Amino acid sequence: MPHALSSVAIDSESQHAFPDDQWLPIGRVVGAQGLRGELRVNPASDFPERFTKPGPRWLQTQGTSPRKVNLTTGRQLPGKSLFIVRFEGVDSREAAQALVGQKLLVNSADRPELQEGEFHLLDLVGLEARLENSGEMIGLVSDLISGGNDLLEVTRTDGRKLLIPFVEEIVPEIHLEKGWLLLTPPPGLLDL
Repeated sequence: MPHALSSVAIDSESQHAFPDDQWLPIGRVVGAQGLRGELRVNPASDFPERFTKPGPRWLQTQGTSPRKVNLTTGRQLPGKSLFIVRFEGVDSREAAQALVGQKLLVNSADRPELQEGEFHLLDLVGLEARLENSGEMIGLVSDLISGGNDLLEVTRTDGRKLLIPFVEEIVPEIHLEKGWLLLTPPPGLLDL
């Protein structure tokens, strides 16, 4: 999955949905595929091997503990950002449909190594979003929404949520060690 801001690697969809630091959410099961238990997964990761390399993964329904599953096969749908996966023991459409809506997780110890200047989403969530000209803090990064064009979700100080296109022209600087990122929004974007 190409990313508009090359210095960021996405490997999660939300930090506060999983207060336990043991887990990294990498996608969501969005549907059954065919009759033999395959599942469609909407990824929240820039690492395709999360969905294609066999091995342990975990599924979680909101409000429950993750349960271990074994990924046996996976492939990306040509021309789409969806992956088709198969888990051991899920052999029918009915069994697959029972998993729709669950989050797909990996152990946080399995964070891939990144190149210099790259960041995981978990590193961005919680950063202050500051305006270029004034340095004013307008809110905190609360999520990154993937799906063709990535969007930063910024929760403003007044509680409203803003969706900011996550491109280098609008988010030109990220200062992890200082706890903030810089926004240069076009006129009107913050008023939406």
